[in-house]
Amino acid sequence: AQLVESGGGLVQPGGSLRLSCEASGFTFSSYFMNWFRQAPGKGRELVAGISANGDSTKYADSVKGRFTISRDNAKKMLYLQMNDLKPEDTAVYYCYGDPQALGLVTAFGSWGLGIQVTVSP
Repeated sequence: AQLVESGGGLVQPGGSLRLSCEASGFTFSSYFMNWFRQAPGKGRELVAGISANGDSTKYADSVKGRFTISRDNAKKMLYLQMNDLKPEDTAVYYCYGDPQALGLVTAFGSWGLGIQVTVSP
């Protein structure tokens, strides 16, 4: 399984970014997909997750109303639309796929390498 993130970068507070994750090497449409993030000096935390067919989503309280997770199973792509970004959103963002659970990390999941998002004036 391979997951490759793109779309990160530097943005001013209040700005927007759209992260993408391209999947290959596994049956994407059967996997729960998630975005995690890790800020400097902190642990990795769930940002958002989406079920295999896209009918169920889960968000961290800190991003509800600002971030939207979506997927395109035909293209094997996962997205995270991030609006009204805040400095506290600065982190490395990881794409994570798991065949067993939404929002949880198991021994059967796969990680992308991560992409930096920096929110700063």
